[in-house]
Amino acid sequence: MTREVARVVEAMRGEMKRIEIQEALGLSDEDSFRKVYLLPALDAGVMEMTIPDKPRSSKQRYRLTALGSALRENLANKSG
Repeated sequence: MTREVARVVEAMRGEMKRIEIQEALGLSDEDSFRKVYLLPALDAGVMEMTIPDKPRSSKQRYRLTALGSALRENLANKSG
């Protein structure tokens, strides 16, 4: 898993829009965010879409999976 995916996991709080995750990470470039952060997190199974049938929906939100929640807890324990 990449450091970028770990950053996404740490930034997630409940269900969030793409733009909210980007802002939490201090990132402005949408294309780069999708390629480097969002898609790898989805592919790793640590995050999921709330509306998987409509990935481009304006109502789309993202949330951590059980794996993502466990990873966030693990990362929090390592950092102190």
